[in-house]
Amino acid sequence: MSTIQTPSANSAARGHSHFPWARALILMLVSWLSIACSSGTAEKNGPRQAPANPVEAAKVVEKDMPLQIRAVGNAQPYSTVQIKAQVGGPLLNVFFKEGQDVRKGDPLFKIDPRPYEIALKQSEANLARDRAQLKNAEEDVRRYADLAGKDYVTKERYDQLQVNAEVLRAAVKADEAAVENARLQLEYCSIAAPIGGRTGNLLVYPGNLVRANDTSALVVINQTSPIFVSFSVPEQNLPLIKMFMAEGALKVEAYPKDLEAPVAGTLTFVDNGIDPATGTVQLKATFPNADKALWPGLFVNVVLTLTVEKNVLVVPSPALQTGQSGQFVMVVKSDMTVESRPVTVGRTIGEEAVINTGLKAGETVVTDGQLRLVPGARVEIKKTP
Repeated sequence: MSTIQTPSANSAARGHSHFPWARALILMLVSWLSIACSSGTAEKNGPRQAPANPVEAAKVVEKDMPLQIRAVGNAQPYSTVQIKAQVGGPLLNVFFKEGQDVRKGDPLFKIDPRPYEIALKQSEANLARDRAQLKNAEEDVRRYADLAGKDYVTKERYDQLQVNAEVLRAAVKADEAAVENARLQLEYCSIAAPIGGRTGNLLVYPGNLVRANDTSALVVINQTSPIFVSFSVPEQNLPLIKMFMAEGALKVEAYPKDLEAPVAGTLTFVDNGIDPATGTVQLKATFPNADKALWPGLFVNVVLTLTVEKNVLVVPSPALQTGQSGQFVMVVKSDMTVESRPVTVGRTIGEEAVINTGLKAGETVVTDGQLRLVPGARVEIKKTP
């Protein structure tokens, strides 16, 4: 099949094949005109500025800040007593319920006293018998003293009467001791609380036979008001603690997890040695614990306040950044550009950091958005709700 070409089509085909430079020239002219128009518009409107980076910022403030040591502590009973039987016998009564608070002197247990009442009566009877015999022996000594002086009786007989009286006098003292011991054994049948506190699990119930000085306790009483909180701090803090303790009592706050407000107490004990395995020293704080907020065995966060420093520079701790040369902050200047400022941080307390050097009161530091910034970058401070 043949193809029929018109004259115009032939001319166009010849133009494309013989003059390709014409098309390239036209494209260059169009590009040059576009660049010229763009340059003219840019020169007319001025240079374009980079958009400002939105950031959050805060002022450097000057205020009083506490010097504190933080640790994790463990609540411990102020006193713990294991109640054990000192005499054996059937347990007749239990006068409390396990987990009950008791006061000092409250009755706890009653052991069958009848065998000990009988022993007491027997000891008292022996004492009465020996006292009567001693009285008679002393009368014999007095009667025979005159006779021995007149030589009506032999000296050996008189000496024998004196010896007999001395023996009976010693027997009376032994009987008195036996009576006291029997009376004490009888008192041991009634067991009272030696301290006030909270009772634990009841390990022996009425009807059981208890033994004297058994290794197992009848019940354990923990004194929880007041209560101790024990915690350890690094040995480097010991000189500061001793220095400020010499000036007065140090405040300690405990933060139980289920309470919003801390519990206040006082540092009352510093151990007399440093643990060589951990390099720490043990401390104890005493808390009144009237509301039973602290419980033996509870782990709490502890804050020991040594003193309160006046008029120190403080910034929010999120403003701190760490670089190769140390810590720094991004400071917002008056023209809303930022600069990197190295700082020396004294300590961090919660969401605030104490700055020793590098900042002045009233300056503005970036607290959020620092990762998008470089020195000289423009910023726009967002308003926090």
